[in-house]
Amino acid sequence: MKKILIIFLIFPVGSLFAQLFPTLGGQRAGISAVQFLKIGVGGRAASLGDAFVAVANDASSLYWNPAGAVQAEGTQILISQNYWVADINHQFAGGIYHFSKNDAVGLSLTALNTDDMPVTTEFMPFGTGEYFSFGDFAVGLTYSRQMTEQFSFGITLRYVEETLDKLKMRGVVLDLGTLYWTGLGTTRFAVAITNFGNEFTPSGKVLLWGKREKSDWQSFSPPIMFRMGFAFEPYQTQSHRITASVQLNHPNDNSENVSAGLEYSWKEIFYLRAGYKFNVEEQNYSFGTGISVPLGIAKVTFDYGFANFERLGSAHRLSILLALY
Repeated sequence: MKKILIIFLIFPVGSLFAQLFPTLGGQRAGISAVQFLKIGVGGRAASLGDAFVAVANDASSLYWNPAGAVQAEGTQILISQNYWVADINHQFAGGIYHFSKNDAVGLSLTALNTDDMPVTTEFMPFGTGEYFSFGDFAVGLTYSRQMTEQFSFGITLRYVEETLDKLKMRGVVLDLGTLYWTGLGTTRFAVAITNFGNEFTPSGKVLLWGKREKSDWQSFSPPIMFRMGFAFEPYQTQSHRITASVQLNHPNDNSENVSAGLEYSWKEIFYLRAGYKFNVEEQNYSFGTGISVPLGIAKVTFDYGFANFERLGSAHRLSILLALY
């Protein structure tokens, strides 16, 4: 147990040490497109500071780590509503189906939308009377397999579409994930790389001042994210469980950062959670709760997550998980 605790402490201590040096990764900010793919899903994950790749064992794993999909109990359906900053609405729906003990497939849908915004120009800064819209959409297909008693693997193929007024971007990205149970108590180790794919190039044309048209656009890479996580239960009885997780995040368009989370469960009915993000601009602490209600052949879980932003306010994530046994 002492070795496990030492491993768990290395990650946040290493993060604090790294902050003594320049975070040159911040210079990469703004180089990727379809940023909505970076917004996490599920009230449970939000409460844990998004330190979730090694914890994901429900339908939200379709976003966090496809290797966790086969760990989900029974057939599951998750619906998540995220009230993001700046009045942005972000929705996610996903389902997992086991067609054998060691194989599972999943389908997920993600959408982001805003209210219509007024068109402004240099000479009409208060609006021209016209409005434009912005929205994102993605659909993913997941396959997850339990290779051995300790190791599982998953892959997700996702079609992505982004619309900004008359411009549209389309592309396909790939998620790969692994989950390994070390055999030391309940410790597990996970690695996931998400949103890997070709560059996105907008299509369409816009009318500029002086009736000039522009139809050639720069290409941008997708927001590739590499996550490495570690989780275990430092305390567990028939009635009580505490899960601790820590995660290293390496985005292609920003600095590396570390997130950590704790979850307390009472009889797998009532949950309390908290998390923190280190070296993430704007974001810091999070917390939330959850409750599970058994309904005959199914169990319904309601989760809420609060994420604090230093200047932008806060984000609220609600999710409902239906598990059929």
